[in-house]
Amino acid sequence: MGWCNLKIDDLTQRTGEWMRGDGPESDIVISSRIRLARNLSDFPFIRKCSTKQRAQIAAAVQLAFDRCEIGTEAEYIDVSKLGDLDRQFLMERQLISHELSDAEGTRAVILDPNERFSIMVNEEDHLRLQVMQSGFDLEHGWSRIDKLDDTLETHLQFAFTSKFGYLTACPTNVGTGLRVSVMLHLPALVATKQIEKVFRALGKINVAVRGLFGEGSQFMGDFYQISNQTTLGKSEGELIQRVQQVVPQLIDYERKAREFLMNEDRADLSDLVSRAHGILKTAKKISSEETMHYLSKVRLGINLGLIEGLTIPTLNKMFIHTQPAHLQKLRGRKLSGSDRNTERANYLQQHLN
Repeated sequence: MGWCNLKIDDLTQRTGEWMRGDGPESDIVISSRIRLARNLSDFPFIRKCSTKQRAQIAAAVQLAFDRCEIGTEAEYIDVSKLGDLDRQFLMERQLISHELSDAEGTRAVILDPNERFSIMVNEEDHLRLQVMQSGFDLEHGWSRIDKLDDTLETHLQFAFTSKFGYLTACPTNVGTGLRVSVMLHLPALVATKQIEKVFRALGKINVAVRGLFGEGSQFMGDFYQISNQTTLGKSEGELIQRVQQVVPQLIDYERKAREFLMNEDRADLSDLVSRAHGILKTAKKISSEETMHYLSKVRLGINLGLIEGLTIPTLNKMFIHTQPAHLQKLRGRKLSGSDRNTERANYLQQHLN
């Protein structure tokens, strides 16, 4: 049932759903993701599970997956049998979390090869379902994950009470178990030094801001994930609506900041973008963080018409292909940090010149 390494290698030749760059508002919104946390009623939460119970949970989920139709090409992958590089690769593609990658014992992911959804088994909760959409598209995302959840629930008994709703390992997920997350590219708000003010305003209305790779990750390349803080006492519709109301305001702030930079600071902005482009084209060694920083400026330049001959999908591919595990998969072997910096520079020169 599981994928061999060859098939994980095949993913390097594609760009996942969330990096396609063709969804609504995709100049600013990279992707929309909806996640559901679920636990099986017959087992304790993961932190209290024995090694045997973890294996039993994974077996129950695999059996349910085999019996129900949740995507004709989806595959069940035993994550505990993957090497470090493959696990990091799946993390970079946002298909598994840091927690699942680093956990002990039996754990798995059910993966759609087009990367429209993934289901993590034995992460913080027994099941973490997630769907990804390109651009700002929460409605389609909710419709798809709702069907996925219903399909699995016909074969699995989820922990649920009429008083609290779905029971989860972390109290902030109790209720619907729903996390609505939208990834935005906000370079103009960073450049005009308005980003901190925006974050403070979001904190007051219970909206969380995270980095590119979710909770605990640093802010890189002017990418930010906006999501609901808690789920208890709110319906799925209310939680989606909260994020749906906030994101258009952020899009509007970013557009106004871009307009301001073009009108008031065009020469400086053009210089910033062309310098970033030049460094990426000529560097002999470059780190992942530097690459993200400069690609962010180039992405802004493309969207504002300051750079021609480059498309957003091509640039999005560069964002992902220059991540450490992707570089090594593309090269076909493990590389030291210094070698990765050289290989990253070679990759950028090859694709930008």
